[in-house]
Amino acid sequence: MKNKTSVIPREGEAQPSRCPDNSAFKQQRLPAWKPQLTIASVLSSFFLTGAFCLTVGVCLVLSANSVREIQIDYSDKCSDCSKLRENSSNWNKECHCSINFTLKEDILGDVFMYYGLQNFYQNHRRYVKSRSDAQLLGRNVNIQRSYCAPFSTYRNGTPMAPCGAIANSMFNDTIDLFYNYNSSMIQVPLLKTGNSWWTDKNVKFRNPESYNLSSAFAGTARPPYWQKPVYLLDEEDERNNGYVNDDFIIWMRVSAFATFRNLYRRVRHVRRFAEGLPAGNYTFQISYNFPVTRFKGRKHVILSTVVWSGGSNPFLGIAYLVSGTAATLAGFVITGIHLKLRKKKTYFQKQ
Repeated sequence: MKNKTSVIPREGEAQPSRCPDNSAFKQQRLPAWKPQLTIASVLSSFFLTGAFCLTVGVCLVLSANSVREIQIDYSDKCSDCSKLRENSSNWNKECHCSINFTLKEDILGDVFMYYGLQNFYQNHRRYVKSRSDAQLLGRNVNIQRSYCAPFSTYRNGTPMAPCGAIANSMFNDTIDLFYNYNSSMIQVPLLKTGNSWWTDKNVKFRNPESYNLSSAFAGTARPPYWQKPVYLLDEEDERNNGYVNDDFIIWMRVSAFATFRNLYRRVRHVRRFAEGLPAGNYTFQISYNFPVTRFKGRKHVILSTVVWSGGSNPFLGIAYLVSGTAATLAGFVITGIHLKLRKKKTYFQKQ
């Protein structure tokens, strides 16, 4: 092994320079744009930004206020069913309740039905992680190594499909809408498919490959709080079953807040409801299955329209209004300071 020796320059020899090369890049002589901030450019930027934000904010708030929406809390109106669901041993007993309401004006256009939950925290870290994305893609995986526990397998070793706390707590109330017309009840046709995102339906969720769904999920069992296995979530449409069921996909997209709403159905524009929901008396018939009493929660059903800016949430418009107001006030403050300093400068120049 050779010893490493340092090279010591001899007397009279020039030592190598450690300065960077004399180039435009390394000596920072490249041409650059340096903005010259003047009082006119600064004030114009503040006032233009304020005017833009105020204009957009007013448009968004007016648009959100134009949304037609009706919200009904059925937590107390279905109190008998709520008491029944407090006892978990009654999970296989059916309970139904009806809620009447009146639309004073027509709701025209696309009408969406949502279910809303209050005081239901989906943003807990263990709850958010309690799922198996590989299983939801239809892969044959060992879910005992996932974060699904304790909702991964039963005591006899049978794996749950789907596993995890999110899937186990899926909202399972059934809500039907009826129109009371001339002493008869006409069921409002509702669409249960086409409510999820395309990326969810085609990328993030897939069923296991098999000649039918029942054999694809052979050897698995439903989560303990479910009344049906995953391959029977929609008995009317085979394409809306398994992991690609729209209601299941929407529920698996957890909310960041304790109060939230999820899209449940869309009104189908046919016959009497071709233009939306006509004014009159309506009835919600609800199959009450989802318990909320123990965590002091509330349940709502919402009928709403949408506009070009989305739903009835005015948060974005208010944010624009606050930003525009702040920018405009900052412009006036800077203007006042500039005028005050200019008067002082003029006074001293005269002296």
